[in-house]
Amino acid sequence: MSKAFTRETDSDADDALPADQQLPQSSKNYLTPAGWQRIKDELYHLVHRERPEIVSIVSWAASNGDRSENGDYLYGKKRMREIDRRIRFLTKRLELAEVVHSAGRDSDQVFFGATVLLLRGNGQEQTVSIVGVDEIDLPRNRISWISPLARVLLKAREGDSVVLRGPEGDEDIEILEVRYEVLD
Repeated sequence: MSKAFTRETDSDADDALPADQQLPQSSKNYLTPAGWQRIKDELYHLVHRERPEIVSIVSWAASNGDRSENGDYLYGKKRMREIDRRIRFLTKRLELAEVVHSAGRDSDQVFFGATVLLLRGNGQEQTVSIVGVDEIDLPRNRISWISPLARVLLKAREGDSVVLRGPEGDEDIEILEVRYEVLD
């Protein structure tokens, strides 16, 4: 069958995410101000820069005649679908977004946006910041608020000990310090 007669859908099945980036059902998409701005910037770039460039390439390639073996046309259409899919995804994320301004909060209790100094069960100290699902950055120790570690930390206070239940067993974690700083 010719590709010209296959149907492309705009279904959400194409927008499926790994489990660690999916929002809980009927949940807001909590973001730090910097995370919200990054998503807005990416969306602006896709809509106002990248997509118009691809549209002009596809238009030029289509004017060259036979589209079945036209690499510029086929690649351009594929790239345009990818961009449109990403635009839909980012738009949905921003519609669900709730920006949480936690920098400067004066509390010893762990909430969204907190940077927490921990003493792990193996005796090592670790610093993690609790951020939104779209802001996960493990090399920078940014963990999602729905991650198992963040869930046991939330609402605990400085000096508390919590238990992280994992596949390797239980781990005792002591909260040494809680601070709220500007996350970039």
